[in-house]
Amino acid sequence: MSDSQGSVVSAATVVACSDGAGISEKLRELFSLVIACQEERNRGEHNLVNISKTHEKMQNEPLKPYYKHKLKGLYKTALQDAESEEEFIRKCLELIFNIRNVIKNRPRKSGLGFNKETAIRRGALMKMLQQSACTLPLFIAKRTDHKTPALCGAVPAEPNYIGKVGDMVAALVRSADGDENWILAEIVHYNHSTNKYEIDDIDEEQKERHTLSRRRIVPLPLMRANPETNPEALFPKSSLVLALYPQTTCFYRAVIQEPPKNSHDEYQVLFEDSSYADGYSPPLSVPQRYVIMSRELRKK
Repeated sequence: MSDSQGSVVSAATVVACSDGAGISEKLRELFSLVIACQEERNRGEHNLVNISKTHEKMQNEPLKPYYKHKLKGLYKTALQDAESEEEFIRKCLELIFNIRNVIKNRPRKSGLGFNKETAIRRGALMKMLQQSACTLPLFIAKRTDHKTPALCGAVPAEPNYIGKVGDMVAALVRSADGDENWILAEIVHYNHSTNKYEIDDIDEEQKERHTLSRRRIVPLPLMRANPETNPEALFPKSSLVLALYPQTTCFYRAVIQEPPKNSHDEYQVLFEDSSYADGYSPPLSVPQRYVIMSRELRKK
């Protein structure tokens, strides 16, 4: 058994002790899918070995119709194997995403999720936010002509999009002294009759609930964009954005110094900061999830 399979079993055991049968059953299903995925990969690797051996034989012999026919069949099988493995991987990723959503939305008595019933220490909150960004699903197109969906990387939401309860957003709120700030918040409710959101400040020290119009809410990305396959879904260098300042829960205006180069990279951004001679901070790393298009709203 591989380490990854062992981890799934361990996770299932832990959750089974602390939660109902729902998540435990999903984890058992995930374990079965991981096993099936590995078996599919082993089959595919056996066929790839046959392709390699056939190419080696061809180097020492003239190209014969037999080898052409054989390679054609082997490559066809390899493509089918890859598509089958891809299907298992996508099912695994979808199940993992569902499990995380269930855990995130559980009552806080379990010690998980962003529910504000129980306070989280500052350091723990920052770690959770970083984990949330790192585990955001990576968009992988099934076809090369597959259009990058809304809320993937820098691609904004559709105009009529309504965020779901539990989703994180950037929210423009007004403080008691009249200042307006973009904060990281969580959707609690959306009122269709008034077109307004109820949101909770993610910062446990504030514990404030706000009712805001849609124009004061910017949904955060639901997927990461892969710079190697979907560079158009990333903010280019010199773009003006709003970015979550590291170790805080507030968004500030910034300029993209360097977009991510691979799926694990973060943006390098320069925050507007008058304390520096050129008006910008040194470059800081910010995950894709916490970088959004800059918005200026008219004051009323």
